[in-house]
Amino acid sequence: MINPMDNARLLPWSSPDGKSCYLAGDGNGYVSRLADNVEAAQLSSAAELIEEARPLLAGRTWTPDEVHQLACVLTASLADVHRVAESRGARLRAPDDDETGLEMSAAFADLLTRGEPAP
Repeated sequence: MINPMDNARLLPWSSPDGKSCYLAGDGNGYVSRLADNVEAAQLSSAAELIEEARPLLAGRTWTPDEVHQLACVLTASLADVHRVAESRGARLRAPDDDETGLEMSAAFADLLTRGEPAP
């Protein structure tokens, strides 16, 4: 028997007591669209924080309180982005052995070890 939670989506928010929330379904309902919108907002917010953090850190004119505040908001944003990555990664279909995913992985590994593209 297939367990419906095997294909459950990790949602981009937690319950009031901090537990992970999951959605079982086909991915086309209201909650799925809401989750998509929340994920998009979280990713956009992370991009904005990066753009704000770079000049602050580059200027080297920050106070310890400013660095602490920046570290707090960046940590919260990183947690959101990590959760989005976990959720999306869990929904990816694993490639079969004969699919090009393995070829691409081998080419990428070759690039990393040799420092040049594979033929």
